[in-house]
Amino acid sequence: MQVFNRGAELSAALGNEKVLTGFVPTMGALHEGHVSLVERCRRECRRVVVSVFVNPTQFNDPADLRSYPRNLEADLKLLEAAGADFVYAPSVEDVYPEPDTRQFDFGQTDKVMEGAHRPGHFNGVAQVVSRLFAIVQPDKAYFGEKDFQQIAVIRAMVRQLQIPVQIVPCPIVRGADGLALSSRNALLTAEHRAAAPQIYAALKAGVEFSRTATVAQTERFVTERIDSDPLLKVEYFQIVDADTLLPLDQWREGVATRGCAAVQAGAVRLIDNVGGYGPYDK
Repeated sequence: MQVFNRGAELSAALGNEKVLTGFVPTMGALHEGHVSLVERCRRECRRVVVSVFVNPTQFNDPADLRSYPRNLEADLKLLEAAGADFVYAPSVEDVYPEPDTRQFDFGQTDKVMEGAHRPGHFNGVAQVVSRLFAIVQPDKAYFGEKDFQQIAVIRAMVRQLQIPVQIVPCPIVRGADGLALSSRNALLTAEHRAAAPQIYAALKAGVEFSRTATVAQTERFVTERIDSDPLLKVEYFQIVDADTLLPLDQWREGVATRGCAAVQAGAVRLIDNVGGYGPYDK
């Protein structure tokens, strides 16, 4: 496994040879969810490139950026074991030699849910992912479905910029207790870590509840169930069209659904999502 801190050196090492190249962009603090992405990439591609970069332009809260977990040494050991060929672990200056002032417009895709609660977040995601794609020139790029809305934004960006890459969504990896694996889980206190699996439990219970309830009733049911734990506070829970991400006001036959939540667990903000809501999406 080769490790690069400079994009120009990585590009030179990758060369112009036509080799099926897969790419897994990460912000480090890697866990088994990331490993599953790398391993799938390894199965499907001739060479595997992984980036480890905490991107400042997607943080709207400076404190969140400062506290984001970082452990490059552990990440590199894990990536080598998972089968990565190349790792790009750059400085901010290497990714952004000059400030990126681009402003993207993805319609409503980046304005609901996370976009509404984290202004500028998805613009920063589009900035960094497009820059990474330009350096790596991958054929396929792998993203976890825990960041369900992010995948939709990246697909929109790829269409807008006409980047020839296939976006491959990969299922959420969960702990034995159902909690979606996340780098932020390492920041949870023991108490909040014990409470956090209630998020997934409520999302799953909401699926069954929704079979005989309205969208509004289901959203209220899930929100109240999570909020019943004093250690958890729902920031939002919305049931959306899984393709457009637009909020639903009623169930529609033939429309795939996704229930997306952001929950504050003490000082840590967790997101999760589950599909299959309503009487039609089974």
